[in-house]
Amino acid sequence: MSSTTTQYSSTSDLIDLLKAQHGQIRDLFDQVMNSEGQERKEAFRALVRLLAVHETAEEEIVHPVARSLPGGDGIVDDRLAEERQAKELLSELDGMDTDDPAFLKTLDKLRMDVLTHARAEERYEFDRLGAQFSPAQLKGFAAAVRAAEAIAPTRPHPGTESATKNMLVGPPAAMMDRVRDIIRDARGKG
Repeated sequence: MSSTTTQYSSTSDLIDLLKAQHGQIRDLFDQVMNSEGQERKEAFRALVRLLAVHETAEEEIVHPVARSLPGGDGIVDDRLAEERQAKELLSELDGMDTDDPAFLKTLDKLRMDVLTHARAEERYEFDRLGAQFSPAQLKGFAAAVRAAEAIAPTRPHPGTESATKNMLVGPPAAMMDRVRDIIRDARGKG
């Protein structure tokens, strides 16, 4: 996990950054699916956090930029609908015990939805952004995504799938999420 983290934290291109995060998300799904007990809990916590901050940054930075492309509104609207469904399912999973027999079945549904969503982003959104914007612009967007991720909520918040809603709800939600994370970690619960 740390090599992927290093990989995407050092890239300066928006498309490379987001695709590297998609790779880390795939790896975390595999880790959660193929582990048990505390290891599964920790991998799931890492997955929840990465999905939450990644989607928030896309909603605040990437999707508004993609709307400026020809046909961008339809592409982004489809992605936002997928993100809302994924957040709802992730929120349901976040409240489950990772040892619950229904957990893996629900996680597999989320995995399929998220991976399909990521492929659609890469094909319909990222490729077009890469063709439309200069390397300097993509570098600036990557920096903006990192800044958004640094202050993003660490848990899913269905219903906040727009830049405006994320800006209004995001900071207080992020603060509450991060306090909950600290308390959970202090208690030693993954």
